[in-house]
Amino acid sequence: MSRASEESIVIEGPCGPLEALLTRGDVPGLLAVICHPNPVQGGTMHNKVVHTLMRTARDLGASTLRFNFRGVGASAGQHDYGIGEVDDCLAVIDWVLQHEGVSRLWLMGFSFGGFVAAAAATRLAQWPERLVLVAPSVEKQDFAALKPLAGPVSVMMGEDDDVVAPEAVYAAFADELGAEVVRFAGTGHFFHGKLVPLKAEVERVLTDQA
Repeated sequence: MSRASEESIVIEGPCGPLEALLTRGDVPGLLAVICHPNPVQGGTMHNKVVHTLMRTARDLGASTLRFNFRGVGASAGQHDYGIGEVDDCLAVIDWVLQHEGVSRLWLMGFSFGGFVAAAAATRLAQWPERLVLVAPSVEKQDFAALKPLAGPVSVMMGEDDDVVAPEAVYAAFADELGAEVVRFAGTGHFFHGKLVPLKAEVERVLTDQA
């Protein structure tokens, strides 16, 4: 298992520099891009769920890249309610494709970042090898406009989420043939006390050969 340390880098985004953290793993060409939750509620790339997603991919030997959306931390620009943030994500993906020799992309996101990851996936020339969304924001952002999704997706959802309505998430993916929704009993939005089972389930879907 790779235990590569994270390197601080800067990627040029649509509104200026984007602050990012990069690890380089042992599996050639494999990289995971991870999107953080809503900056309006204090979301950054240092969020513990984002960190858990990063560690899961890293421990499987993938390179990883988590980054701050525009207006967060040292990233330039202002919050754009999910529209510009999708452009940020696409700029990051374009950068890793050009500079890191990526041939296999895992794309993951938490909450607001789950919507961004899904929206970015719909605009890529090729669907990510894995798309993993944790408690994706399907109500506050226009998730319906992304449907039907063009490829498979794995969704991790706490049954006691008080930020994103679980029933709204279940309904959003019920008609997606390529969707797997994993439900976590007794689990809130931030997966307090549930990060270990979350990591185990994400590892399962990332390594699923089906």
